[in-house]
Amino acid sequence: MLNFIYYPVSWIMWVWHWLFDSIMPNSPGWDGIAWALSVVFLVFTLRAILYKPFVKQIRTTKQMQEINPQMQAIRKKYANDRVKMTEEMQKLQKEHGFNPLLGCLPMFMQIPVFIGLFHVLRSFNRMGAGTSMPIGGSASGGMTAEQTRNTANYVFSADQVQNFLDARLFGVPLSSYITEPVDQFKAFVDPGQPIDFSRWQIAAVVIPLMIVASIATHMNSRASVARQSAEAMDNPQTRIMNKLALYVFPLGILVTGPFFPVAILLYWVSNNLWTYGQQHIVFGRIAREEEDAKAAKEERLRAAAPKPGARPDKTKRAPTTVAVVDGEVDDASDETKSAGGKKSSPAKGQGTTKPAANKPSPGQKPSQAKPGGARKSGSKRNKKKGRPGGR
Repeated sequence: MLNFIYYPVSWIMWVWHWLFDSIMPNSPGWDGIAWALSVVFLVFTLRAILYKPFVKQIRTTKQMQEINPQMQAIRKKYANDRVKMTEEMQKLQKEHGFNPLLGCLPMFMQIPVFIGLFHVLRSFNRMGAGTSMPIGGSASGGMTAEQTRNTANYVFSADQVQNFLDARLFGVPLSSYITEPVDQFKAFVDPGQPIDFSRWQIAAVVIPLMIVASIATHMNSRASVARQSAEAMDNPQTRIMNKLALYVFPLGILVTGPFFPVAILLYWVSNNLWTYGQQHIVFGRIAREEEDAKAAKEERLRAAAPKPGARPDKTKRAPTTVAVVDGEVDDASDETKSAGGKKSSPAKGQGTTKPAANKPSPGQKPSQAKPGGARKSGSKRNKKKGRPGGR
């Protein structure tokens, strides 16, 4: 029924096993390492696919924390009107681009992966009740040891199934578990061969993996809770979820660990390792983005604000003078120095210049006429002085 999950999971695991098996020696110990790495990198592959949804989940969670005060105000305002409360909530979420489903997407996508991996690993040994499905046998009874060793497991051939059952990790099969019946141990050895492991050996491998997985789950939850805002911590639902993540889920691994195969516990450990690294990378990047955005905003505000004691800049006009030469008006600049650094003087017989009586421009120093300055050309007195022999 769930073959659309089982086949992709087994195919990814097959690819990684083919890669590691081709570079490792052919022995039960090395085969166990190759199969274990295929499980670990199956987890890494799926988590890499879920990386972008995980980032969206983090951003969605931060958005929820930001708009939580407004949501609380809406709940308080429309406590007696559920329809209006729902409408206002949806309107608020739409305004902020908040989608609650994105926060749950990575978790929901990991559930079928876990179910698929658990089923594929259990299907390597089909001696248990219900494990002979869907290839031969019945749901009420399992196969014999010889049948299960010669039956393919989804994309894995019968030879690969035998290789998996004969592989050992720390001396025990990867699909063995503490509570597994002793008669099912026969599937892990060739027919007629003695069983080379015991239940205590399985426990010696499983229990440390259970403890590591439980502690890793608690530490990841603790790191996630530490990044929550004070407003989120005040939410009763958030406090309940935090307690579940901090204590119930890690305790659940310790309680259910004896019923899961060794490979499933490897899945939990590697999944927690990936989560630990991914959280630090994603949260660190988001924190840097927020700091850069804050610094850019402060820089814009500083650039827009006037400096202390500063006046608005005014455009300065170049001072000009108007000269009258022989009855003609001529514009001249206020620079009167010649190229040699001396002031230019009017020649005899020529009219003299007089600054125009214009109002000085803003910031311009009013020009002062020299005593006895020249008058307009063409006046009666100047004309007399200009004639040869004039008196």
